[in-house]
Amino acid sequence: MDMTTRGAHDTGPVAEAFAADADARALSRVGVIDVGSNSVRLVVFDGAARSPAYFFNEKVLCGLGRGMAQTGRLNPEGSVRALAALRRFALLAEGMGLTALEAVATAALREAEDGPAFTAQVRDETGLDLRVIDGREEARLSGQGVLLGWPGAEGLVCDIGGSSMELAVISGGEVGARVTSALGPFRLQGIAGGQKGVRKHVRAILDGLKAEVGGGHQRLYLVGGSWRALARLDMERRGYPLTVLHEYAMTPKSIRKTVDWVARSDLKALKSRTGISAERIALVPLAGVVLREVLKVFRPRAVHISAYGLREGLLYEQMPAEVRQRDPLIEACRFAEAAAARMPGFGARLFDFVRPLFHGVPQQRLRLMRAACLLHDVSWRAHPDYRAAACFDNATRANLGGLDHKGRVFLGLALMHRYSNAKSVMARMAPLQGLLSDDERAQAEVLGKAMRFGAMFSIAGPETAGRLKHYPKKGVLELVLQPSTEALLGEVAQARFAALAGALKAQTVVRVGRGTTPRRAPDGSPPTEP
Repeated sequence: MDMTTRGAHDTGPVAEAFAADADARALSRVGVIDVGSNSVRLVVFDGAARSPAYFFNEKVLCGLGRGMAQTGRLNPEGSVRALAALRRFALLAEGMGLTALEAVATAALREAEDGPAFTAQVRDETGLDLRVIDGREEARLSGQGVLLGWPGAEGLVCDIGGSSMELAVISGGEVGARVTSALGPFRLQGIAGGQKGVRKHVRAILDGLKAEVGGGHQRLYLVGGSWRALARLDMERRGYPLTVLHEYAMTPKSIRKTVDWVARSDLKALKSRTGISAERIALVPLAGVVLREVLKVFRPRAVHISAYGLREGLLYEQMPAEVRQRDPLIEACRFAEAAAARMPGFGARLFDFVRPLFHGVPQQRLRLMRAACLLHDVSWRAHPDYRAAACFDNATRANLGGLDHKGRVFLGLALMHRYSNAKSVMARMAPLQGLLSDDERAQAEVLGKAMRFGAMFSIAGPETAGRLKHYPKKGVLELVLQPSTEALLGEVAQARFAALAGALKAQTVVRVGRGTTPRRAPDGSPPTEP
């Protein structure tokens, strides 16, 4: 996936950071109320708008669309619960002083015969003006939500709700063809003929949808609570070590195994093991039937879970084109540095300092290295005994867009090495480290030790005191000092420089001006001149 968007290479001062832009400030504290067929949710976005933090996020599984296929009306109990949730959300929004709040409703309210009456009651009792959107608009917004997390995403977005399922084609940063269907689990509960009848019904509808959105989509992006629940169950079946759903990748073969596994398992036991709610897990078997047929009809090679959907699509809708082009990972890291680091702006200079160690590294990996440098100091307030573990946990579990699971672990491992390589810490992280190759783990260690050295070498910035040179064929790591900064290479700095050389399996050379002061390699042998 191409991530060469603005922000990935920006080394300007923190004053130019995205968080300081007028466009970003305008998107601060954006609230969205989403009234769906199964859940009603309030989300308030804040922070680096291109990769927003969730300032507030609350949902209630009301089941507005449950039974609607049979009655044509909203579920009575669900209506009461939804109205109570919306009263609360309206008061919360007022208490937070939101300047931007949008409330949208999807399939249940657009299709129920009493939908208009419920919308009017909401307006009268809460002051919220629900915008009931059609299926094609829902598909477009879901596609935009995926683009918020994956600027380079190409493929087919599949968003399942309680009463409907939408498809949207995304390519070139735009949402193309899009369709809606009555393939939500609530709508399938009344289909006659058991599971065989459901499969036949689903297949017939999907064949028609394919005629509208086309085939040949290599990647399928899944949006919606039922898909996320199914992905969490896939993790459980596989014993997968990282339970972050966003950008979790599955193969069609793995999905089919999981659907079969769920079908023969006790749902109560699975609920207990995974923490999935009873209301949600009850819909998974039917959702699994739909997904199996989606895979048969569209035949994608790769399947990805997106935690971003319609709500994030509404935020994306408000972004100027220039903001949309920014890299969500780098923007989030820059915002975190500006908010939490001791010396905001140091991360970009640290990246420039360590960059010479990584000859021929692909752009995607350099992007992760830049992110690590921006985050290298944001956990400084944590207790020193737990700082390394805190860095690893924060990176692997943070709510970040534009970051797959291998990238999370690489970032976390590099930041952990920036503080410690204690065996006790490393052992606890071992299952997650298994997602990386030996070479990737070694590169993360080099990056971490390079950051550890560079971060303490000079408070003013490592580039003001010297520069690094690496000669991998000769096995030499060279530090060129400025004549006025020779004293910065004290005992602690020398030890950290030697540790970096050890990770590179290199001997050390230190130059001051035109002269050379040799230092012994970590194994005690004399250095080799480059």
